[in-house]
Amino acid sequence: MAWISSGEAVRMLGVQPQTLYAYVSRGRLEARPDPDDPRRSLYSAEDVERLVTRKSGPKRAAEIARASIAWGEPVLSSALTVIADGRLCYRGVDAITLSDTATLEEAAALFWAAPYAPRATIAPAADGPLKARLFLALAARAGTDPHARGRAPGVLAVDAATVLETLVDAATGETGSGPIHERLGKAWGLDSDGADLIRRALVLLMDHELNASTFSARVAASTGASLAACALAGLSTLSGPLHGGAAAGVLAFLDEARSRGAEGAVRARLDEGRALPGFGHPLYPRGDPRAKELLSRFQPTGTISAVEAAAAQEAGQVANVDYAIAAMMQRFALSADVAFTLFAIGRCIGWLGHAMEQIETGTLIRPRARYGGPMPDTARTA
Repeated sequence: MAWISSGEAVRMLGVQPQTLYAYVSRGRLEARPDPDDPRRSLYSAEDVERLVTRKSGPKRAAEIARASIAWGEPVLSSALTVIADGRLCYRGVDAITLSDTATLEEAAALFWAAPYAPRATIAPAADGPLKARLFLALAARAGTDPHARGRAPGVLAVDAATVLETLVDAATGETGSGPIHERLGKAWGLDSDGADLIRRALVLLMDHELNASTFSARVAASTGASLAACALAGLSTLSGPLHGGAAAGVLAFLDEARSRGAEGAVRARLDEGRALPGFGHPLYPRGDPRAKELLSRFQPTGTISAVEAAAAQEAGQVANVDYAIAAMMQRFALSADVAFTLFAIGRCIGWLGHAMEQIETGTLIRPRARYGGPMPDTARTA
């Protein structure tokens, strides 16, 4: 197989480097490290030629739109997050490197390109299930906060920090102060090492390009909705089992592995044609770096390691971040609702950042549907 440089690939395709990276992250273009300079990548000449041919051929607009919906072509411009060559970067900063030292507040300031300066929040009601408190807190703000359209960027950044603090207060059951990861660690009964792992996970979960919940938040923002309403749209989408609820599925899978053995549980899933919860990711064909980083920071249980080994042996799959979060929950004896809350608080920064970026564009996201039902009877009666 012939390999070419990024400059040659960009020239042949007639695209920006960011689009080249998107092709790689979506599995449409194979890349490998340059043996002469590991900091650079080489790209499959065959894949590039195939993409050039496809770009030059006739395509109907409907076909392009359909290909963009699921892991397809980029559908809008953003300067926030890129997934390229197996790396996740926020505003050009490697997420793994950022997670080594940054608090969530510091990471938010980077992502929003604004100081983290929330207004005072109102003491939350501590009653009710954990997940319900998150929804109630955001819904209360969404029902009263002013629309975002036309407000100054600095004001919106303050609103964003206040929305995030509202979510954290709802999770802990009190209006607190100090670093967010320490407040959550205290609420969940963790020591300093456990709280620091929470910090690292929050930063790594902060954003992931146009995932389903982030796209929901951007759609809400395009209408001029308040940032609290945008976050609520994201939270609602996150609640599905194929998104933020995925950790619950992983925990159930780990229960199967404890009862029938890791290899037995993996083989049973494969024999039934079912996916292995917590393994594989379309944007990381060589493995999810977030999972690798988190799993390296604590000693997982025997079941966690055994299932990882069985999945690699039987299916050639490696763990993704949902598996790592579930492993953390098992390690610290925490519930699936805590996993969801961790995901929601981290990802809320992404929702708010994308919402502010969308508001700045001043455009409405309003796609059209391709109708496939019966057409109305247009025949005129005598």
